[in-house]
Amino acid sequence: MLTAISRYGARVLPDTEQIIARTRARGEFIQGPHIARFEDAFARRAGGSHAVAASNGRMAFYYILRALDLPPGSEIVLPALTFWVVPDLARVAGLKVVFADVDPATFTLDPAAFERAITPATRAVVPTHLYGLPCDMGAILEIAARHNLNVIEDCAHALGATCDGRPVGTLGDAGFFSFQTLKPLNCYGGGLALVRSAALASRVRALAGQEPWPDGKRVEKRLLVGRLQRIFIKPWVFTISAFPILWVSSLIGANPDVYLWEKIRSLHPLPEEYTERFSNVQAAIGLAALDRLDEWTARTQRHAQVMDRALGDLPGITIPQVPPGRTHVYYQYCVYGPQRDELVVRCVRRGIDIETLHVDVCSDLDLFAGERVEPPGAPGARRAAGAMQIPVYASLSEEQTARVARVVRGVLSST
Repeated sequence: MLTAISRYGARVLPDTEQIIARTRARGEFIQGPHIARFEDAFARRAGGSHAVAASNGRMAFYYILRALDLPPGSEIVLPALTFWVVPDLARVAGLKVVFADVDPATFTLDPAAFERAITPATRAVVPTHLYGLPCDMGAILEIAARHNLNVIEDCAHALGATCDGRPVGTLGDAGFFSFQTLKPLNCYGGGLALVRSAALASRVRALAGQEPWPDGKRVEKRLLVGRLQRIFIKPWVFTISAFPILWVSSLIGANPDVYLWEKIRSLHPLPEEYTERFSNVQAAIGLAALDRLDEWTARTQRHAQVMDRALGDLPGITIPQVPPGRTHVYYQYCVYGPQRDELVVRCVRRGIDIETLHVDVCSDLDLFAGERVEPPGAPGARRAAGAMQIPVYASLSEEQTARVARVVRGVLSST
């Protein structure tokens, strides 16, 4: 029987259940000392910035915006290719969103497009380190400094990546991170703001601290969902559960992906589940996972190198580009090739689940109709949306990685 390989892989501690049980036994499931310890460990790893945990990464971003106290109606520049929640939360915070195109070679904010998007009303920019590759921060920071703009790094995909030797999240005024189940650090949800200024960090902490503690049942459900996710993406379980759906969908041209993601809609008023604090049990998991982060990152990078060697010499195929001075942590390994949809279907039929798009061309969404984009149409973002995302995650074995490379090469080389 063909064993299928999922597009997703979670980074899981082998003693996760024991960590959960210990916090419960001590009466520290929701509140407890691990939150502060996790924040301190994260800040030390980043080199001394101030860390504030939040219910999720998007709320860490929202608190940063609120703490900056920008004039209502100020413009904020975001890449046209990003997760729709981020620009919509900027609007909830009272800001006007302006989209700038991305460089399709790196999938990250194009500095030239960013500079053209600036007006006298612009107050901030959000460089998104998409798929695990840092933006061209040297150019972005230089432009931001000339125009006196705040720089807020979106590091949801990129924990562990560096730019000119410095960790992402420490280059601008602040950065935010996501700890959802499939992210580089898996806390089964949650997020964190990393802030350079002590005064700004104090305001972020005050905002996060105003939220209520989460309900224990909600946290239990979050851990259960994460447990089920990690079970269902194991190859043998995936083979007999979700993969048959993908197989049938490939035959009839259906797209089941639309049921995997949060519904696109206005976030005003903020959903109730957004407005709560980070739980102690999740912090305890995150604290232990930080010790494994470098190991997981290195394993993912080795798998990406296997894919580079397998695909790099194929005509018409463009593998991920890593400019000098930047390190890539490969939250997603993105490849350009001809006849994308057909290639994806052919890989699925050979047991390799490949994704075609993980984020949104926000400037094309009805939610942002009427918002300015530079240049109009965002051709770089539309080009970047045509990439294929190939599994290289840390939980793949060496044999599984070799099989992915072999199958994908065979499919791509036969076009």
